[in-house]
Amino acid sequence: MGFKFQGFDFLHLDPSFTEDELLVRKTARDFVEDNLVPIIEECFRTGRFPKELIPVMGELGFFGANLEGYGCAGMSNVEYGLVMQELERGDSGFRSFVSVQSGLVMYPIYTFGSDEQKNTWLPALASGEKLGCFGLTEPGFGSNPGGMTTTARKVGDEYILNGEKLWITSGNIADVAVIWAKVEEEEGRVRGFLVETDRPGFTAYEVHGKWSLRASITSGLSLQDVHVPASTLMPGTGGLKSPLMCLNQARYGISWGAIGAAMDCYSNALQYAKSRKQFHGQPIAGHQLIQDKLVWMVSEISKAQLLSLHVGRLKDAGTVGHEHISLAKRNNVWMALETARMARDILGANGITEDYPIMRHMMNLESVITYEGTHDIHSLIIGHNITGIAAY
Repeated sequence: MGFKFQGFDFLHLDPSFTEDELLVRKTARDFVEDNLVPIIEECFRTGRFPKELIPVMGELGFFGANLEGYGCAGMSNVEYGLVMQELERGDSGFRSFVSVQSGLVMYPIYTFGSDEQKNTWLPALASGEKLGCFGLTEPGFGSNPGGMTTTARKVGDEYILNGEKLWITSGNIADVAVIWAKVEEEEGRVRGFLVETDRPGFTAYEVHGKWSLRASITSGLSLQDVHVPASTLMPGTGGLKSPLMCLNQARYGISWGAIGAAMDCYSNALQYAKSRKQFHGQPIAGHQLIQDKLVWMVSEISKAQLLSLHVGRLKDAGTVGHEHISLAKRNNVWMALETARMARDILGANGITEDYPIMRHMMNLESVITYEGTHDIHSLIIGHNITGIAAY
């Protein structure tokens, strides 16, 4: 729906990308145009996640794209970012699904898992044959994950898990859940477990009534005396640092994804402004106030591109800091939400209809600016880094 995406490269950044990076972007862009754009408004309206596209994405290597081996594509972090950009240009909820499968399920298994866990899960997750979810957030603890109340108690060669998780992407369709819990025998140390979702006592329920991310499945998880073998504990996990490392992976992808949503809003606003005529038959693009909004979008999207590209290069060089990723996530999602609001303003009443993607992006971005660390939490993360004083 809306206008066909025209691309965005005001600063002539394309020569800064390698041939492989441009090919990855084109592959993801073509996938979105051919498969997602024709159905996304219907999916959003009806609250349907398009599961039929999962095998296609598996074949294209979108899951765990920046991991090596186990059937993964082995992309660079910049290439992975470009995939996230194009997927979120299609829809934030759809990109969220890929982010969770990649950064919050496959990454922890790859980083913290045993060889058996990696060999069992990663190839199946990479192909899309198996799906995963990430259980950290709880009904009472979002920005403060250290307050979690989910527990794991060791009994013989098993652990017994009890707790509740909420706002879990893909929880209802997942085959495995990465569950973070405080281990009683380790004085409440946070550890990660790979819990198969068909185990007795494990229940997933879908969260309904969302006005945002409607083309994505959001769930609550309940664990009531769930018995899992000791072998399901990921041996490399220990303390809150482990899940926060996972969140960094997702936040990095989000910084690119938000650019895609902003690009789509800008592209639609520009084409609409050039075609919509008011006041003596003149296109509204010829009015100063409209041009001011379009210039703001071009300026901020261009700066966001530079920011994510540089952070991606740092990540590929192994020199990125978590504060750099927080800066990119914080800035780019804020920028995208403001771009969506300006684009809606340019489209007037048409901006609230599903004939154009603006309102859908705007509602989705209201979630993106909250999850994986709110705008304010990222302010505090950066503030801690530059002052040396924790304010949270």
